[in-house]
Amino acid sequence: MSRRPDADVLPGLLLVDKAGGMTSHDVVARARRVLSVRKVGHAGTLDPMATGLLVLGVGTATRLLGYVGGHDKTYEATIRLGQSTVSDDREGEVLATSSTAHVDDDAVRAALAAQTGPLQQVPSSVSAVKVEGRRSYDRVRAGEAVELAPRSVTVHRLDVLRVSRPEPDLIDVDVTVTCTAGTYIRAIARDAGAALGVGGHLTALRRTASGPFAVERAAPVEEAGAALAAGGGEGFLPLAEAAAAVFPTRGVTVEQTRALAYGQRIPATGAPGLHAAIDPGGRLVALLEDSGTTARVTVGFPAA
Repeated sequence: MSRRPDADVLPGLLLVDKAGGMTSHDVVARARRVLSVRKVGHAGTLDPMATGLLVLGVGTATRLLGYVGGHDKTYEATIRLGQSTVSDDREGEVLATSSTAHVDDDAVRAALAAQTGPLQQVPSSVSAVKVEGRRSYDRVRAGEAVELAPRSVTVHRLDVLRVSRPEPDLIDVDVTVTCTAGTYIRAIARDAGAALGVGGHLTALRRTASGPFAVERAAPVEEAGAALAAGGGEGFLPLAEAAAAVFPTRGVTVEQTRALAYGQRIPATGAPGLHAAIDPGGRLVALLEDSGTTARVTVGFPAA
C-alpha cells in the first residue's frame, strides 16, 4: 500500500478500544497501516494485558496528545489476593502463594480503602519507567535488580463492586478506580495484598475513561481508522471537536486568525489556562494562553 502525505489526512483523535495482547505501540503501528500515514501517536500507555480506551492522535492532532494524556483516568479491574507475581499482574511468574482463608471481606475493603487519596506509589519493576535511559522492564529481563523511586499519585475513588472466592485460598475483587495519570493499578493490587500479608496482583484491567473521553465512543482501531477516512463516525473526533472537549473555546475573527498565523498576539481571553481558538469556519487555529493584556499562541495548527 502506498503511503500518502500526512497533510492529506484529516487530523483528529482516534478513540480506540484496545484488545488484549497488544502493546500501545502495536495499536499505533496498526493505525499507521490502516491510514497509510506516519504521523500517529498515543496518549497514555496501556499494558498488553489491558483493554479499553487508548487515545491516538493523527496528523497535527498529535500536538494535543501531551495535554490529553495528563488527565485523570478511570479503570475497571480485578485484583487477586493470595498470590504475588514478578510483574504484579497475571502475566508475570508467581513469586509466592499465601492462603486467604483467614481474610474476611471487611479486611479486604479496608486494605483497598487505604489505597485511596494521595499516595507515594512505587511502580512495578516490570514497567515502562526509564532508569538511566532504559526501560525498567528491559533491565529486569536482562537479569538486573531494579528498585524504582516512589512517585506521587492520587486515587480519587476506589469502589469495590464484588468480592468472590474462586478457590478456598484465593480472593478476587472487582473494582472501579478513578485516579491521576501515572497511577499503576497493579501496584494497588500488590500493595493491598502486602498489607493483608497474602500478596496480590492484577488479573484484569480495562480503561473506561481518560479525561473527557469514554470508551463508549471508542472502536477497534480498524473501525476508528475507517471512520477517519470517511470524515466522521464512531471512534473519530475531528481536530476542533477534540480540542473543544479538552479546553474552553474562544472564537476568533478572520483578522485575528491571520495575526495568529504570523505569530502575533491578540487581546487576552480574560480567563486563566489554555483556550482553543476556533475560526469562523470552525477550524482549530491555535491553543492560546493569556500573557498580560494579550493572548499568545502556545501551540499552532496551521491551515493545510
